[in-house]
Amino acid sequence: MIQIVLVVLIFLVAISYLGFLTYRSFAAKSCETGCGHCISGIDVDKIARDVKFKETYLN
Repeated sequence: MIQIVLVVLIFLVAISYLGFLTYRSFAAKSCETGCGHCISGIDVDKIARDVKFKETYLN
């Protein structure tokens, strides 16, 4: 009986841990990596300037 309780307890802890990891991956509050893939890090004006520069000087 105690073995079943321990297995169920370990299973519930594992499921809780996976739920925590999933929540943390979707609930990022800031972009600390610095790689620029975050939505809040997109600078639309800079992209427009870069496109215009490339159209003007590279074509």
